[in-house]
Amino acid sequence: MTILIVGLVLFLGVHSLSIINEPLRNRLQASMGEAAFKGLYSVVSLIGLVLIIWGYGAARMDPTVIYTPPGWLRHLAMLLLVPVFPLLFATYFPGKIKAKLGHPMLAAGKLWALAHLLANGMLHDLLLFGSFLAWAVADRISMKRRTQRPIPTLPASKANDAIAVVGGLAVYVVFVLWAHQWLFGVAPV
Repeated sequence: MTILIVGLVLFLGVHSLSIINEPLRNRLQASMGEAAFKGLYSVVSLIGLVLIIWGYGAARMDPTVIYTPPGWLRHLAMLLLVPVFPLLFATYFPGKIKAKLGHPMLAAGKLWALAHLLANGMLHDLLLFGSFLAWAVADRISMKRRTQRPIPTLPASKANDAIAVVGGLAVYVVFVLWAHQWLFGVAPV
């Protein structure tokens, strides 16, 4: 469990720099140079992600049950996950979805984490998904008081919403029917 926690601290910690202290992040980037800052940021993120994957896998081998969710929550979780990939696509294919939500990737992250918390009751699940949910909520709240950095996207278009929905739903189907089992060893259905 320690490896999972260290991974979460590294990954979410570096991603929380803007939440906690935007001026410090800007000073670091200015003093190091943009390329060096982004390189270090990426390396720390990657190390954190590897530790999260490793630690979560290890924690699954010795699970601690916190709660046992009723079966119907799995169905609710599957329903909550339907818009996740379309929202992720909408982040990079700006249209009405992005205009309405402002931050579709954070909405996707919150839905993803909440759905997994509803369907899983092990300690390692609570740590992983609960941490990401708390981070996404904190990040969204902090965006009201700080300057947004631009995200590289395609040009805005009316067709982008259709691309986001169709592409996102196609990825969802692939994930449910095959990729989730292949990547994580757990079949959602």
